[in-house]
Amino acid sequence: MYWTEFLTVALIHLLAVASPGPDFAVVVRESVTHGRRAGMFTALGVGSAIFLHVGYSLLGIGIIVSQSIVLFNALKWLAAAYLLYIGFKALRAKPADPAAVAAALPVGERTARGAFTSGFVTNGLNPKATLFFLSLFTVVINPHTPLAIQAGYGVYLAVATGVWFCMVAMLFSHQRVRTGFARMGHWFDRTMGAVLVALGVKLAFTEMH
Repeated sequence: MYWTEFLTVALIHLLAVASPGPDFAVVVRESVTHGRRAGMFTALGVGSAIFLHVGYSLLGIGIIVSQSIVLFNALKWLAAAYLLYIGFKALRAKPADPAAVAAALPVGERTARGAFTSGFVTNGLNPKATLFFLSLFTVVINPHTPLAIQAGYGVYLAVATGVWFCMVAMLFSHQRVRTGFARMGHWFDRTMGAVLVALGVKLAFTEMH
């Protein structure tokens, strides 16, 4: 009975998650710089943050945030500040140890908790994600759809997001891919830093619609 609605939700989500943005940039950077394990935990962090968006959407809190300029701007500036922080941190990257570059290995270790937090915060604080899930649960999904079914959609969205970014992590943490990026040395970090800063600035100027 709800298959048509589910397929619509799945298609819209696929188009959204496949579009490069802050989540993609963070997962790629973690995967290339710190390896597959870090990339996978970052992807799991992004996927887990979806439960946050789904939760407040089902509780109606998302509507409050979307209609409050103060709350929306607070969320927006927190997200922008975080992206700018990790972006400028990457821009300050120094040339790596030649031996480490040759082996395509990260110079420093990345904890699972740190990688997971990076993904969770990047997605969880993104106000664009807030608006996306708000529109999804108020416009696309029929308000008369049982709450249990809507929660099921939410579980799918979280799992699908995690799986998608795990595949991204696996691709960019592949030895050949990492070796190619490793040849760029610290310039890869600086390039990704510039991308994250640009995304942070763009997010800072996001307006409510």
